[in-house]
Amino acid sequence: MIQLEDLGFNSLLEKYITDNKLENFTIGRVVEEHKERYKVMTKEGDFEAEVVGSMRFMAKSREEFPAVGDWVALSTYDNDFAIIHKILPRFSSIKRQAVGQFGEIQIIATNIDYALIVQAVDRDFNINRMERYLTICNSSGVSPIIVLTKTDLISGQQLTTILESIKKRINNIPVIAISNETQDGYEIVKAMLKKGKTYCMLGSSGVGKSTLSNNLSGKPIMKTDAISLSTHKGRHVTSHRELIVLKSGGILIDNPGMREIGIADATHGLETTFDRISDLSHNCRFKDCKHTTELGCAVLEAVAKGELDKSSYENYLKMEREKAHFESTVEEKRKKDKQFGKMLRNYKKDITKNEYN
Repeated sequence: MIQLEDLGFNSLLEKYITDNKLENFTIGRVVEEHKERYKVMTKEGDFEAEVVGSMRFMAKSREEFPAVGDWVALSTYDNDFAIIHKILPRFSSIKRQAVGQFGEIQIIATNIDYALIVQAVDRDFNINRMERYLTICNSSGVSPIIVLTKTDLISGQQLTTILESIKKRINNIPVIAISNETQDGYEIVKAMLKKGKTYCMLGSSGVGKSTLSNNLSGKPIMKTDAISLSTHKGRHVTSHRELIVLKSGGILIDNPGMREIGIADATHGLETTFDRISDLSHNCRFKDCKHTTELGCAVLEAVAKGELDKSSYENYLKMEREKAHFESTVEEKRKKDKQFGKMLRNYKKDITKNEYN
């Protein structure tokens, strides 16, 4: 029988449960999410769960609903069904802009210690995208680890060139090169996975995330498929997020492949990912320098001298514009919600007034 500690339970969560008088509830961790249904793992077993009606009614955004990785307080029933009454505090939350939704955030996973940023070295490799994932991780307080897959498909010299290109733009982030076919590099990955720590895999479709999950777990948990020969893109085989407890004691979350990685709430994340630009900005003539056309800009000067990678600088500007646009859409949405709330209150007042007249 699984213990809560095997799922990452710790003394801080235990103290929160005691302080908030939640001892009479069953405590579990969300391991799967299917729209508004959840699979929750507890020491009594697994339960299919829904949120309590008040949570559904009071929630103002998607962030207030459970996500894979969340610790929750449940009422359980005999037919393996449960009701989620409360989400315990999250110590981290990996999120991005919700695709096609105005000013909304999508939670990818919560309570994550490390994120494995997975890229294939043959077709998927893209440092700009890698910096996007790093920004999301740095915004979330999650430690990133870069995992390069499919090394059996390129030469040793090609791999060396890729590693050097990463080192030129990204500092102080572990990089592990592996092959899912030969399992070269797996010993490094396995040694890195620590008991009770949670690891979330991020990457595009077809880069080998699910194969990596299966190989690490020792059983075919996730479906896998080949790259499309016509588009050279991965197919979306993993259709949902799922938390897996490995034999080593590490906890792994696989995710559907992401082709859009919209930046949201990323001020600190951008500063950490592009720390060289952040450091240079202190030497700019103007405190509010945007590093685009200003005179006396230390960042532009470093780019002109070749001291700062131009592609990295352009990627930074692109994400800064995205962040600013997202923040403006969020503010616009708040104004509309506030106006709607005011209109609704006035409507209710008018109804009440008419009833008494």
